[in-house]
Formats: sequence, C-alpha cells, structure tokens
Amino acid sequence: MKFTELNLPPEVLKGIETVGFTDLTQVQEESIPLALAGHDVTGQAQTGTGKTAAFLISLFTRMLRNPRETGSNPRALILAPTRELVAQICEDAKGLGAFVPFKVQPIFGGIDYQKQRDALRGGVDVIVATPGRLIDYAKQKVFSFGRIEFLVIDEADRMFDMGFIRDLRFILRRLPSFDQRQTMLFSATLSHRVRELAYEFMNVAERVEVEPEQMTAERVEQILFHVSRREKFPLLLGLLAKEEDANRVLVFVNTKREAEHLTERLRANDFRAAVISGDIPQLKRMRILNEFKNGLLRFLVATDVASRGIHVDDVTHVINYDLPQDPEDYVHRIGRTARAGAAGKAISLADEELVLHLGDIEEYLGRRIPSAVPGEDDFLWNYKRPHPRKKAPVPEKSVAPGERKRPPRRRRTRPKPSGGDAGSS
Repeated sequence: MKFTELNLPPEVLKGIETVGFTDLTQVQEESIPLALAGHDVTGQAQTGTGKTAAFLISLFTRMLRNPRETGSNPRALILAPTRELVAQICEDAKGLGAFVPFKVQPIFGGIDYQKQRDALRGGVDVIVATPGRLIDYAKQKVFSFGRIEFLVIDEADRMFDMGFIRDLRFILRRLPSFDQRQTMLFSATLSHRVRELAYEFMNVAERVEVEPEQMTAERVEQILFHVSRREKFPLLLGLLAKEEDANRVLVFVNTKREAEHLTERLRANDFRAAVISGDIPQLKRMRILNEFKNGLLRFLVATDVASRGIHVDDVTHVINYDLPQDPEDYVHRIGRTARAGAAGKAISLADEELVLHLGDIEEYLGRRIPSAVPGEDDFLWNYKRPHPRKKAPVPEKSVAPGERKRPPRRRRTRPKPSGGDAGSS
C-alpha cells in the first residue's frame, strides 16, 4: 500500500515525499488507518519497522483536521525512555512535519535547563520527552497537562525496564481522561504489565501486532562464527579487512567495561571508533552520534542499555562481538541495519561462554542462524596492542620568583619529665 492511497493532508504528503517514503510498512498499514479514525492503538513493533513515522503521520494529520489555537499548553505529548530516542523522534518529526505549522520541542536532561524551560513558556504544540525533566517542569507549573489531546508512549516495555513506571503513572493521572484524548502505545513486546497499563489508561485500544519473526529485518544477511574468546578480536579485525563495504559499523558488547576496552583496541589498530556508554555526558553522546550519522565516525561500540534510541540509516554492518543474554536484544541489535528497505549484514561471534545463549535466541527467532567455522586466513594475528596507561607524575607546587620555599614543618615534641617525684624540692 502506498501513502498516496491514504486520505492525508497535502502538507503531510509533502513531508512524506521529502523524506523519500512511498510504501507503508506492515505496522504503518495496520495502525495509521485506525489512528486516523480516532481509535486508541497499541502496537507491538520493534524499532526499524516504521512505527515512529506511523504515529507522527497520524498525529500531524489529526492535529491539522482538528485545529486549535496554539497557547502555552501543548496539544500532543510523546514519551520515550531515552534521550537519544527523544532526539531521534524530533529529527523524524522535523522531516515528516517540514510543511505543517506545529512546533515540536524536545525535553530531556543533560542539556540547557533554562533554554527548554523558556521554550515551553513560549508555547509549543508537541512535546517529545523523557519523563524525569518533564515532571520537573510540570511541578513548577511551566506548562500544564490539562489540554493534551494526543498521547504517544514509545517503547513502553523499556519504560518498565528502566524504572520509569512511577513517573509514567504520575503523568498519566494528570492528563485529561482517556475518553477525552487519543492514545497510541508502542512496545517491542506486549507483556502483561504493558497490557495492564493499556487497559487502565486507554480507551478500548485496537491492537496491532507484528510477530517477532517479522520484526527481524528481512533483508539482513545473518551469519554466526563459532570462535574462542581468545580469537574474537583477531577474527573481528580479519572480517573487517574483508568486508570492503563496511562503511558504518555498529559493534555490540554486553558490558560497559568491555565496550571501553574494545574501543581502545580498535583505535590502537587505526580504526576510528568511539564508545557510547551511560556515563558519557549528554552533549558528548549527541556529538558522537552525529559524527556516526554523518560518516565522520566509522565504528560505534555500544551496550544494549546505551544503544536504546540509536536510529541511524545506512548502517551497513551490525557485529555482535558478544552474543546477548536476552533474545529480544538480538532482534533489537540486528534491526539497526537494513532500515528503510536497505540491505545490511549482521555478524555474530559465539565464544565458548556466551554460546550458551544461542539456543534461546534461535528459539525466539523461530529458525537457526546460518553458522560457519572461520578459516585460518580469516584471522589477523599481527595486530597492535594499546599502550598501557601511565600515571601522570604529580607536579611539584610552583614557587613565585623571590619567594622562599618553606622548609618542611617539624613536629614539636613535649620534653620528657626529669626524674624524681613531682613534689620533691
């Protein structure tokens, strides 16, 4: 089905044409008509399936068809679990909404507090936010939830995983009642707790499901290598040397420590690589992601927690340097490539320890991942090792010209009492 077959306003169609979309994905084909008809929608959809475009197109269309004068209080609220995902949704909204008269404002921590506050006070149509800072502004009465007409909750399962459920309920209880607003909820898995949330705060939602097998990008070429842990890095270098079209590579590991260590080893071998981890300041994380998107950075190493919200087109390769422990994370990882109809490749390295998770992953996928044993020429053993970090010497305290350096302070000692009784003459 093509977007031109939908009864969309010219401004929205022009935005869709600008970003290059022509055919609807499955989740778009099932959810957009329901949303345009005014129904609440719960959608099971992984990132990379087009769900962001689905709710943005529905949102802009409904707002155009039901105009309201812009005031200090927003009309629409989109909630997401991570700062990166908020930034990505705003980027998509900028393209799809290039010709609609709506102001979209991101709200999240780590960047200018006063600037976001002033933007809210000046009046916005759509807020895209993580819960924490949004609640902070609401408690200060910078804006009100009272006139929200449209609500979107993206990656609801991650909201639970990251401990946002209390914040989410705080917000939902302050919105107009479910029969006075339209709500769309999207989640990679419609678990019991996600369904319970939908039942409590949504108005008889229509359910849209994309099965896990369909959530794996169809055009991802998957291959798995059985290798010992000692051989993983030389195999990685050998494979990268052979993959001539590996122009934008996302490498996944299971821990922050491993991510930092692997990044150092790649840099030592002349690979321009950076790491995304939770303790990197937000502005630096955004700069790293922009460099990766713009092609200035070829390799990005990330953990699953830090990678939430990484939506970069034209990722040519995803490498599971560590097999994930959670099967859903495998689907999430390889969904970073082969986006928007492009081709992509997912390479996984199964060592003697993490291969134990392979069975669960293949059971979740419903099929086996094509595997191979690497040949001797696949390894690159002649690699450089990072220089050991040296502790910087503690600088001696400088002394101004003409100033005498004080001698070390001597400790005073009390003289020992002389012999004899204290009262003797």
